[in-house]
Amino acid sequence: MKPVLEGLLFLMGDDGITYDEIKQILSINDEQLSNLIDELQKDYENTSRGITLNKYGDIYKLTTKKEYKNYYEKLQEITMMRTLSTSALETLAIIAYKQPITRIEIDELRGINSTQMLRNLMARDLIKEVGRSNNVGHPILYGVTSSFLDHFGLKSLEELPTPQPIKENEDNQDLYETKYKEENY
Repeated sequence: MKPVLEGLLFLMGDDGITYDEIKQILSINDEQLSNLIDELQKDYENTSRGITLNKYGDIYKLTTKKEYKNYYEKLQEITMMRTLSTSALETLAIIAYKQPITRIEIDELRGINSTQMLRNLMARDLIKEVGRSNNVGHPILYGVTSSFLDHFGLKSLEELPTPQPIKENEDNQDLYETKYKEENY
C-alpha cells in the first residue's frame, strides 16, 4: 500500500490529499493508515531522497527537502527564462484583459481546461489569486502580477495594446472552398 499512497500524493501535487481521502481510497482503518504514513515518512527521512512527506493541517503533501533549496532556486531561475508557450500567452492575455476572471470563464474562452496552465503561470509569478467570485462555489478570481508587467516591459495594464476586431471576409469568398479545381480532360 505504501507505493499506492506515494502515487496518490504525487498525483495530488500542490493540492495535497487529506487523511480522510486517503483512508477512503485505500479502504483502511485509522491504525493502518497511521502506520502507513509513518513508514513512508521514515523512508523519506532515512534515505538520500530529495523529497519528503509533510502534513499541513489535515493535508498531506510531498515536498522538496529544505537542505537542497539552493538547487531548486537555480532551477526556478532557469525555468523563468524559458519562453512562454502559445497556450501560456493565450491564457495570460485572457487574464490581463478580462481580470478578475475565474478558471471556468478562462476555460470557456479557451475551449480547454486551464487548471495546469494556471498552476504554471502562478509558479512563474505571472498571475495570482485576487479574490473570490460571488458565484456558486465562490471560485477563485485570477489577475496578473507586477512580475507580469515586468516580464512584458509594461508600466501598467493601460499600456496593453487595444484588441483589434477580427476582419470579416471582404470578398465573401468561401474560406473552405478549395482553390484548386480538378479539370475535366
